[in-house]
Amino acid sequence: MTESAVCARDLTLRYRSGLGRAPVTAIAGLSLDIAPGETLAVIGDAGSGKSTLARAIAGYTSRSVDRGVEIVGGALAVLGVDVRHLGRRGDNALALRVGYVPQDAGLVLDPHLTVAENVALPLFLRDPKFSRKAAGGIAAEAIDAMHLTLATMPKFPHELSRGQRQRVAIARALVLEPELLVADEATAGIDATVRGMILDHLAEVQRQRGFTAFVVSSEIGEVRRLAQRLAVLHRGGIVGLGAVDAVLDDPQHPYVHRLAELARTRA
Repeated sequence: MTESAVCARDLTLRYRSGLGRAPVTAIAGLSLDIAPGETLAVIGDAGSGKSTLARAIAGYTSRSVDRGVEIVGGALAVLGVDVRHLGRRGDNALALRVGYVPQDAGLVLDPHLTVAENVALPLFLRDPKFSRKAAGGIAAEAIDAMHLTLATMPKFPHELSRGQRQRVAIARALVLEPELLVADEATAGIDATVRGMILDHLAEVQRQRGFTAFVVSSEIGEVRRLAQRLAVLHRGGIVGLGAVDAVLDDPQHPYVHRLAELARTRA
């Protein structure tokens, strides 16, 4: 493996469909590298495998969580950790170095904890003796940075809108100052009036802290705002990879060509 923050080599991922159905291959023979401190954006149509890849990079594999994605071929290293052979104990250690924001924040927010407790939870997972007063202050700063009022702190996830839950999940993902942020459609459901502010904050925090980011998006404008490079997924494989403008200005695949046309119409 290389010294890349993320290194995939001939990676094949699948997930089980349940009810006796055959497993479904989501990623087949994919190879890519993400350099330390780089932001790579990933875009693709429904079923392209982008969310499955995000979960694998975040460490949510069948060896570490129930119903996790299965790595059935190739290799995947994240922050120097061999994810293919990662067990539950190692997954917990990696989770403290990786911030993960899924499409549906309900996947990571504990419904029995308040917003403040959810945001502060990673602090106590890292250090059970962490000061509750200090944790409250850190949580308040993170929540404020996501343009949520402090009145949100004592509420529970089910009392929030989907967009508010997404912002809480982003705050929680950043609270430990992770080495890697994996964000799968992190702004899904967030009102357009604050989406730009959230994206700008994410970009600014990334520049200040220098962490690596793997960002799944469906919006070219969002990609341009956040990333240096773009990977285009189609049917489980990469059909475009490189600097954002280079990929879109010289499309080498029909799907990338359609994306480029769409980007021009929205420019």
